Amino acid sequence: LSLHDALPICLVADTLHGIRRTLGVAQSRKKPLTRDRLLKLLNALEGPIAAARDKALLLTGFAGSLRRSELAAIRIEDLTWHKRGVTIFIPRSKTDQEGEGREVEIPYGTHDVSCPVMALENWLKIASIKDGQLFRRVGLHGNVGPALDKDSIGRIVKRLVKRAKLANPDAYGGHSLRAGFVTEASANGATDREIMKQT
Repeated sequence: LSLHDALPICLVADTLHGIRRTLGVAQSRKKPLTRDRLLKLLNALEGPIAAARDKALLLTGFAGSLRRSELAAIRIEDLTWHKRGVTIFIPRSKTDQEGEGREVEIPYGTHDVSCPVMALENWLKIASIKDGQLFRRVGLHGNVGPALDKDSIGRIVKRLVKRAKLANPDAYGGHSLRAGFVTEASANGATDREIMKQT
């Protein structure tokens, strides 16, 4: 290989090493919400408007392998709907210090109950959100309020884990969605390159 050919390979290898290091450390702190655990959370949802929000939040975070901060920052204007699902433009993230942004594909699911695209459509419809922040607070009486922050997302995950009666709710948090995607993708034979493309 010439130096020109070897450079991209080195960059990919370094990036994969960084992903493993970062996710490995995070997963030791927060347990992954794998598919089976995620379905238990979906079965524990309560309140029509809050349930719609939480379902969309969980499934989008998992399918997109998104960080809490990325989920909290999504705006309606960042969504592009198409026949395969929805593309989310992430303008900036932890590893994108230059602020170039990236696109994350959220495809239609094979089952309606766990389809992230349908969950997003339902949340937007039931909350009557037309612009601005995608994920918002829901009050006790179902009123939709201001945007969620990243810490709120972690608290929502913990609350749902506790409600679903998963062992040790404190072992889960906002990062559990991202860790769950990586765990499931790896278990289903996805390559490091494929996982890196989504994460």
